[in-house]
Amino acid sequence: MIQEIQHKLKEIEQQYNVRILYACESGSRAWGFPSTDSDYDVRFIYTLPKNQYLSIEEKKDTIDIPVNEVLDINGWDFRKSLRLFYNSNAPLYEWLQSPVIYKQDDSFLETLKNLMPEYFSLRKGMHHYLGMAKNAWPELQGSEIKIKKYFYCLRPLLAARWIVDKHELPPMEFGLLRAQVKDKVWQSAIDELLTIKAQATEKTTIQPIPVLNAFIEEQMEFCEQHIPSTHKEHIDIEALNILFRNFIS
Repeated sequence: MIQEIQHKLKEIEQQYNVRILYACESGSRAWGFPSTDSDYDVRFIYTLPKNQYLSIEEKKDTIDIPVNEVLDINGWDFRKSLRLFYNSNAPLYEWLQSPVIYKQDDSFLETLKNLMPEYFSLRKGMHHYLGMAKNAWPELQGSEIKIKKYFYCLRPLLAARWIVDKHELPPMEFGLLRAQVKDKVWQSAIDELLTIKAQATEKTTIQPIPVLNAFIEEQMEFCEQHIPSTHKEHIDIEALNILFRNFIS
């Protein structure tokens, strides 16, 4: 599948006359809890030919490929990506930490990763992750729950707690995030849940897990009370302007 994805990326470069600087896995396969039928969520950052950036016309800044049962692939223009990076777009910061990379320009990735701690707003990140957890929480209230919904609530909640405890950009991978919880009963419940999910489909349901539901309620309240009071403002954008100029051609 990796070869198929890399071949598809080459086709996109030729069809759209772009250069892909970075492409990675962004969904459950990167987070660390895929199901048997999980698709591949590929995201990429691309540059246009330099002259197109000098045009007065507005250009489409995404490439969206029709989704099929196996592959969900789309990309963002380089300039759009840097604007979102400047504004602490959490999904973009996750892409740049993905453990599954399909294509990369080493210099581009290293430069942007070095800038991540400077530009990421903990307050914006907290609102993003806590909002995701809150949105997923109602779906864990029934008698039958899609197993993936537990992870869709727990992963962002653990990312929010990471921000509270460590005051830094949280990692993308669930395995790293869960390590901050020391409760053995909780960890045992997660191990069991991961085992079930690895053998399940996206539609598999389970009964509520009291220890996890209690944890989620407790942590949502805790994080709500510890949202960072300030966020970074007026950070010098010039480093991103220089990066942009260096990588368009």
